[in-house]
Amino acid sequence: MAPQTASSNLDLSGKLLVAMPGMGDPRFERSVVFLCAHSEDGAMGLIVNKPAKDVKFSDLLEQLSIDQTPESEDPRIHFGGPVEHARGFVLHSGDYDGSKSTLRIDDRFGMTATLDVLEDIARGAGPEASLLALGYSGWGPGQLEDEIAANGWLIGDSSADLVFSADNGGKWGAALGSMGIDPLLLSATAGRA
Repeated sequence: MAPQTASSNLDLSGKLLVAMPGMGDPRFERSVVFLCAHSEDGAMGLIVNKPAKDVKFSDLLEQLSIDQTPESEDPRIHFGGPVEHARGFVLHSGDYDGSKSTLRIDDRFGMTATLDVLEDIARGAGPEASLLALGYSGWGPGQLEDEIAANGWLIGDSSADLVFSADNGGKWGAALGSMGIDPLLLSATAGRA
């Protein structure tokens, strides 16, 4: 069986990318990336286990002049990736539909990058589960496939429990565990016998 390449129409949308030790890019060290879109044109995902430092949802709403009701939940804010840091993306459960503005990833997940989802969350009418990411992770055509072939990433199935978990520090190990891999057995170096 020939290895799959970018032209073989491999679609990893809705999957998790789990960074291998020693991948070489410190921005992605021990990262778990949820892939929102993947096609022959490239890939887009959000890091789901790296909280943004010193950024609060209430402060963000204030900057955007959005009022928040006392009973609304504050989604966790994450560093979604190194591209477009000032742009926000809400990864959320499939129960929310922002109509034309929502990218339906599958029945369990959607992603919305417009103010309406923030307004709905602030009113207490947002999705059941959500994660707000500032910036995103992006790959050009064939780039992600090359990184996977170079053992930079492992591919795993996603679950809402893992993606929306409050335990950011445990997501990398949990993602590996869901693939049957013990993180302690991974090595940053490869060798030949």
